[in-house]
Amino acid sequence: MNGMIRRIGGQGPAPSRRTLIGAGLGAGLGAALLTAAGTGTAQAGTRTAYSGVPSARRRGHAFLAAAMDAYPDHGTIRLAQSYADQAGLFSTAFTYDNGLAILALLATGTDDGRARAVSLGDALLYAQQHDPDHDDGRLRQAYNVGPYTFYDGSRQPDGFVRADGTANVGTQFGFTGTAVGDMAWAGIALSALARRTGERRFLAGAVLIGEWIERNGRTDEPLGGYKFGVNGAGEKLPFTSTEHNTDLVCLFGRLARLTGDRVWLERRARARAFLEKMWDADGGFFYTGTNDGVSVNTSPIPEDTQTWTYLALGSRAHARSLDWAARELAVLDHAGRRNSTVPAGQSYDGVTFSSVSLLANEDAPIAEGQPKPDRNGVWFEGTAHLALALRERNRRGDEARARRLIDSVERAQDLLGGGQSVGGRALPERSGVVAASSPLDTGFGFGYYPYRHVGATAWYLMAGARFNPLQA
Repeated sequence: MNGMIRRIGGQGPAPSRRTLIGAGLGAGLGAALLTAAGTGTAQAGTRTAYSGVPSARRRGHAFLAAAMDAYPDHGTIRLAQSYADQAGLFSTAFTYDNGLAILALLATGTDDGRARAVSLGDALLYAQQHDPDHDDGRLRQAYNVGPYTFYDGSRQPDGFVRADGTANVGTQFGFTGTAVGDMAWAGIALSALARRTGERRFLAGAVLIGEWIERNGRTDEPLGGYKFGVNGAGEKLPFTSTEHNTDLVCLFGRLARLTGDRVWLERRARARAFLEKMWDADGGFFYTGTNDGVSVNTSPIPEDTQTWTYLALGSRAHARSLDWAARELAVLDHAGRRNSTVPAGQSYDGVTFSSVSLLANEDAPIAEGQPKPDRNGVWFEGTAHLALALRERNRRGDEARARRLIDSVERAQDLLGGGQSVGGRALPERSGVVAASSPLDTGFGFGYYPYRHVGATAWYLMAGARFNPLQA
């Protein structure tokens, strides 16, 4: 496999990333709305232009549109392909990335953005209602959204909806498990759609997600919280992730407000209590989680557990985590760096994935068949997390720091990842942010590479728009 994503079920430190890994479409959803939302084309008389949106962000949205529209011959119900074709993951659409895309599209405030967000939301509901093996509200780690021929010569002929009507689960790469974090981000996106559109189907889908997490993730182990999820065989995984429980603070808080059911507040408190146990007051950072529910993993220390916790909690008592990430994970990548793939004359600053990324073995490939890592490779998704969190905190100097980070991401959109495609179609020029400036080792058994990525682009767009997706 590509080596970019670790499958759910692997061993090692408690993962901080979900990239391991009722309610239907609604009887009242008419054919006209399906056509308009499915194609991303607004109906006559609606405002479609992204007026007032800076040109760099418009190009980011053009990439999201291209990722959604890459397989026009395979139906209007579809998700966005997560990475450019050159990543080697074919038409894989990660649930996490599509949840982010929905939120970034809603952040535009345009009718076109809303129509596309509704389309992706309905596709997540379709996957929830048409799983080939389960009828319990789960979503899988990833789906296929277009046809391709796999490395072994086998053909995958379908789009997102298979010929038998089931959702096309990403079996070729083993993306068949269900992670609590992936589910939480889908639920956050669906709840945002429910609040923005007033459509009950989106809230119903989010509630199904929350209930699945409660049944399958809740643990009474000493450290508490909610565990990682299940692998493709339905076996529960032993990890408990700080990142996932951060996501749940938002999701459960939203469900409490939208449903009026106080049970979600108790569940939110359980997730938050786990976060408090992961806080290192002396160092001013959050640990990644636990493998066994008893002992805290002290390494690697990832970036997203520092920034997402602030975005979700807004806690002054824990705000130092942003300074820790900005200081301890800072990197500067340029052509003079060993193993850098940055062209001569360019440089990018930002943050890397984790404390272990800075110690990567630059003499060995990240994974079999993959390049050697650059310890100073910039993780652009995390760089956007940090920029947004600094804007939210808004202490003296935070906006200037955030602006510098966003400038670096925008420079990457302009200059890195040229000539890439989605679904065999050339991407619009200078559209979409690559996952990393150079190959980087996360420290969690997988890497990120300079391929245009829906997740990195969505976080950049939200940072640029000052849109906090983790506010309950």
